[in-house]
Amino acid sequence: MVINSDLLEQRKKISEHRPKFKRQESWRYKRLAVNWRKPKGIDNKMRLQVSGVPALVKIGYRGPKASRGLHPSGYVDNLVHNVNDLLKLDNTKDAARIAHTVGNKKRLEIVSKAQSLGIKILNGRKTESKSNKEVVTQEQK
Repeated sequence: MVINSDLLEQRKKISEHRPKFKRQESWRYKRLAVNWRKPKGIDNKMRLQVSGVPALVKIGYRGPKASRGLHPSGYVDNLVHNVNDLLKLDNTKDAARIAHTVGNKKRLEIVSKAQSLGIKILNGRKTESKSNKEVVTQEQK
């Protein structure tokens, strides 16, 4: 289910007209990666914005303010470290992303609480407690 579809559509429409910013001379030398670096030379044609040279990154290419920080599903992405962080979220517009420092025990608590509150978890991989694994192995024997 996609929420904020109008904001996502607006963001997509603007990003279609945004140029693909390249590092200068990256098409010329294999040792230079394509990822963006600001040109800084005194005679640099790209810095001087000479016609026929790729565009510079500028603030005017930025997307709409309302759609910034939205997950592709349309939810607002929020980092969660514990169960108390979940209580601050609104299940109609917010989604939780569990921090990578959270261990398995607390992750299980967060996932179960989020399900009861109806909050979507963006990185909720299926985790099993040790007791569940032991039960499965004993049943197989």
